[in-house]
Amino acid sequence: MAAVGRILLVTAGAAALAVLVGPFLVPVRPLHDTVPPEQLADADSRFIDVNGVELHYKTLGSGEPALILLHGFAASTFSWREVMAPLAEVGTVVAYDRPSSGLTERPLPGDWTGDSPYSPEAQVAQLIGLMDALGIAQAVLVGNSAGGTVAVHTALRHPDRVRALVLVDAAIYAGGGAPSWAAPLLRTPQFEHIGPLISRSLGSQGERLLDLAWHDPSRVTPETKAGYRKALRAENWDRGLWELTKAGRDLKLGARVKDVREPTLVITGDDDRIVPTEQSLRLARELPGAELVVIPNCGHVPQEECPEAFLKATTDFVMKH
Repeated sequence: MAAVGRILLVTAGAAALAVLVGPFLVPVRPLHDTVPPEQLADADSRFIDVNGVELHYKTLGSGEPALILLHGFAASTFSWREVMAPLAEVGTVVAYDRPSSGLTERPLPGDWTGDSPYSPEAQVAQLIGLMDALGIAQAVLVGNSAGGTVAVHTALRHPDRVRALVLVDAAIYAGGGAPSWAAPLLRTPQFEHIGPLISRSLGSQGERLLDLAWHDPSRVTPETKAGYRKALRAENWDRGLWELTKAGRDLKLGARVKDVREPTLVITGDDDRIVPTEQSLRLARELPGAELVVIPNCGHVPQEECPEAFLKATTDFVMKH
């Protein structure tokens, strides 16, 4: 029995050593095919410093109301390409890349003091800071997926700055970020070392996720795929995505939507396989006085796959509010 005990002790020690040291043996080679985000800018790209982060944004139109478009996870201003110009006929339209996305700067640890610029609270502060910088007192927030999370969070924290909400397949009931028990693990030196590799593995799944987001993946064009891949050429995209992963957490917004008082339109595709359609139906029931539009034969990104139906629902709603 003593021999068995020694074997178990040695085995346990070896396993612990593997857990503690193993990740550091995995090489994390730097990316060599990335460039500063500004070098990837489009002709209509603009950059502005908000709370110490260089945000990339685009704007069209003028006058009231102002509509601010908030993209989902792993997306960017590119996801609004089909609808920005038509929405600009209604008022001023602003789309911007949230930290870790598109052509917005990816700050790294040491670049900031205090809370992470990737945290949920910082993302709300960035939205309000952008509105202040552009002279927008109040806006209609149009949020797709995780952008819907930011929109609702902002409405709860700054109701005076939100005129109305358009929540497009919004991620409200699904928890954000890692489970609470796993969050401390993500901040260990071991995970900090291999974090960029985890991000790169997610990046390599981009086209599969894009297909999952559409009801009819055969309609995803090579140009669309190239537009999504563009962000993977931005400097430090992998490390920025890891910082976002570490900073995320469940805001438990589902329990707080009853406190939203702004006029709200909930839009969902009838075949959303990322944020299940039933969650949007529930959101429309639980938001006081919310309107609901379900777009047939459409997936998680109606503004891309079903732009005409999305535009009709959104413009009709905005013109009333």
